[in-house]
Amino acid sequence: MLTRRTLFALAAGGTVAALAAGWLRRRYSQALDAARARIAGYRATTINSRFGPLQYAEAGTGVPVLMIHGSGGGFDQGLLFAAPLVELGMRVISPSRFGYLGSAFPADASSENQADAFVDLLDALDVDRIAVIGGSAGALSAIAFAIRHPDRCSALIPVVPATYVPDRPSARPWSPGQQHVVEVALGSDFLFWAAISAMPEMMIGSVLATDPALLAAASADERSRVQAVLDSILPVSERTQGLLNDMRLAGDPQPMPLKRITAPTLAISVEDDRYLTADAARHIAASVAGARLLLYPTGGHVWIGHNAEMFSAIRDFLKETAS
Repeated sequence: MLTRRTLFALAAGGTVAALAAGWLRRRYSQALDAARARIAGYRATTINSRFGPLQYAEAGTGVPVLMIHGSGGGFDQGLLFAAPLVELGMRVISPSRFGYLGSAFPADASSENQADAFVDLLDALDVDRIAVIGGSAGALSAIAFAIRHPDRCSALIPVVPATYVPDRPSARPWSPGQQHVVEVALGSDFLFWAAISAMPEMMIGSVLATDPALLAAASADERSRVQAVLDSILPVSERTQGLLNDMRLAGDPQPMPLKRITAPTLAISVEDDRYLTADAARHIAASVAGARLLLYPTGGHVWIGHNAEMFSAIRDFLKETAS
């Protein structure tokens, strides 16, 4: 989830870095080509949902799980996040939400409509019931799916959920000038690449809402995973509509009727997540009957140091609640 402070820094700092030398253009071109090749390598498929095209990709075999990506993502981010579940013998189905990559952006791009689009995807795949994992801003549509389609949802797992917290002040509305700056920043692959290349610590601390010192002290595998998460936002121009929509929905999340959720629920977060999603996870766990709560003390928004154990816990929870 991107904040306005991050985006202003991105627009200003990214411009300075990008214009510093002509050779950055060559490096940028190589990075963008690599990003497009990576996306093409997933061999995504598109179905026609009631809201227009819905793109998805999948990996693995076994019991299916629906992985809903966070802000700045797409089907590629979902598969990146849930790769441990594939290794644990599960089938991960990862759609691109509204406005991301090849998925439509309808006039009403609400979390509720996205949840209904997930039903169209399951129907196309002949999947009756499925567990759904929603990461960050993706938790909004995952929760909406559990509320609106209880017969299709076998379990709900919001991870670092960018969802409503009681008594948290509402976000201030943006001025037209601020809105313009944000749209320019999010529409430029060049500016975004320049920022993650020239200011990686700032981007880790702001975009990924994680203390850069945690990453510096992490294992090589974890550093590689987190860098891949940041790199996967490219090309940002193909995610702009989704990002702007997420900034509206997750930037000022509204209450949802959590008490209506009947699916087994496991809410997961990290205490030092700079997006304060631990409070949201606590609220979900306190509101959904029988829900469980898993909190890690450190790790930031991308749960550094807990990736393997977190997905093992998810696998165990899904096995226990399978019906």
